[in-house]
Amino acid sequence: MSASQPALLVVDDNETNRYTLIMRLQRDGYSDIEEAEDGLRALEMLKIRRFDLVLLDITMPELNGYDVLQKIKSDMDLRDIPVIMISAEDRMESVVRCIELGAEDYLPKPFNAVLLKARVGACLEKKRLKDQELIYHQRIEDESRRADELLHAMLPQAAVHELKHQNTMAPRRFENIAVMFCDVVNFTPYCDLHRPEEVLFHLQALVSCFEELSDEHGLEKIKTVGDAYMTTAGMFRETRDPVLASVRCGLQMASSALELAAGWQVRVGIHSGPVVAGIVGRRQYMFDIWGDTVNTAARIVAAADPGAVVVSGATWLHLRDHCRGRSLGFVPIKGKENLELIECEGLK
Repeated sequence: MSASQPALLVVDDNETNRYTLIMRLQRDGYSDIEEAEDGLRALEMLKIRRFDLVLLDITMPELNGYDVLQKIKSDMDLRDIPVIMISAEDRMESVVRCIELGAEDYLPKPFNAVLLKARVGACLEKKRLKDQELIYHQRIEDESRRADELLHAMLPQAAVHELKHQNTMAPRRFENIAVMFCDVVNFTPYCDLHRPEEVLFHLQALVSCFEELSDEHGLEKIKTVGDAYMTTAGMFRETRDPVLASVRCGLQMASSALELAAGWQVRVGIHSGPVVAGIVGRRQYMFDIWGDTVNTAARIVAAADPGAVVVSGATWLHLRDHCRGRSLGFVPIKGKENLELIECEGLK
């Protein structure tokens, strides 16, 4: 409904009555007025155009005002349009019937100019407020949907569900989780030599590709840190073999990255074990995981060669029946004794 020019429909089989009513409405400042000579024509016009108010005569041939009102109020697309019934018949039974059928108001003929102006104005104001309320509700729904989309983009689905229903997510410990890091080789020099828009464009393509692969293999994206992409397997999504799923995904990430426009090489590091998970922050939520398993996986990826998928010796025990591997020997890992690393060269 337009605040300045509401659309009115006058329905009456008598041309003189229509002319008189339209002239009075125009004197009250309403200029967007259409007319229908019978009920059938009125219903046709209501299907074509949205009106803000219908002024409907009762006594008409073929389809009287009661029938038209009943059809308007039973049509889910039209039922919210307010209707003022107009009739020379002022019997109480007629007024009651109109109100029971859903009419907004009832005006007797001949028209009282002051009463007509007041009731038309009141109906349109009520319609305006109702339309405004619907707009507000739609905005709230849109904002809620956008908030859900944002939460799902930042947090795992299970975490979102718990956060929405309990307003928090209890921190917890998970056992036997595969943690995988994948980062771009020589990303920092690339940033120094290319425009920011180009860097972001290619990084977005890479992350989008990795998100699809993670979902395909049943992994859960945790976050990106600079050019490093971090996932887990076996935490919230049920995965029969989290380590093997991570290796399969890592091998595909390494080959897919080369096929993208930037042609970046990536390296992948995987370690398995217990992690602690939870949500930090109040104004800006972030889901994260912590523990020795996470630290070890991050340091393994730093020791991997370009294009390689590398796992710890302990993690290799889960893979030896499924993968071909090559030992890289015992490599010094910060915070640990020398750790044997195995490069997964492919699936058996």
